[in-house]
Amino acid sequence: MVILKSPLEIEKMRASGRVTASILARLKGEIRPGLATIELDRLAEGLCRSMGVEPAFLGYAGFPFSVCVSVNEEVVHGFPSKRRIKEGDLVSLDFGVIRESFYGDAALTVAVGRVSRQAEELMEVTRECLDKGIEQAKPGNRLGDISFAVQAHAEAHGFSVVRKFVGHGIGRAMHEEPQIPNYGRAGTGIELKPGMVLAIEPMINAGGYEVRIKPDGWTAVTTDGKLSAHFEHTVAVTEKGPLILSSLNGESEGPEDGK
Repeated sequence: MVILKSPLEIEKMRASGRVTASILARLKGEIRPGLATIELDRLAEGLCRSMGVEPAFLGYAGFPFSVCVSVNEEVVHGFPSKRRIKEGDLVSLDFGVIRESFYGDAALTVAVGRVSRQAEELMEVTRECLDKGIEQAKPGNRLGDISFAVQAHAEAHGFSVVRKFVGHGIGRAMHEEPQIPNYGRAGTGIELKPGMVLAIEPMINAGGYEVRIKPDGWTAVTTDGKLSAHFEHTVAVTEKGPLILSSLNGESEGPEDGK
């Protein structure tokens, strides 16, 4: 069942989204060659505590960290560790908080120093896929319109869309209905209505879309070892169109804020 949010609940989710975006910005600013990824997790948890929110991922379904840190061929759910970031890496951060019982959720990918031309293009196209998905999050459209917009743009640039992991509804629970695949047909699926809040999160690979799970039981990597990128925003469907809740200022109503 899809749970529609009231205007007051959406405002509370916007506050959660602002905190999420603020902490993600701090984490992004710390990424540099030589940094151990576990330091990002320690910083994320400390910032949550100092800002009076709970780290949404810590303990969720047994996940043992506050932030997912996925590097290069790691797609999502990467474990922070003693691994040190290197020049040329792509580092994806997926992070969320709980504030006043409501979840915020967002993700971004960071280029460390000078990266390959392919890595730059992959990042840019994945950001654009998020933008195009958000553009479709308006009343009267269908869920498949979001999915199709993401897939069409990624594949037009020679990249592939991860099938195993999808976006999702979000609210008082991290994962609510509906599931939001990043692939599909336009004009299909449930109708989008005001009050829906969606975590739209393209995960785009430079090679094939297949992934496998590492022995830790969480970290997903591309089967062919090629790069992956991940961007995500929490978005409310409103009468006026999509409203991004996980922007830094909490005021954007357009996909440009995903950049």
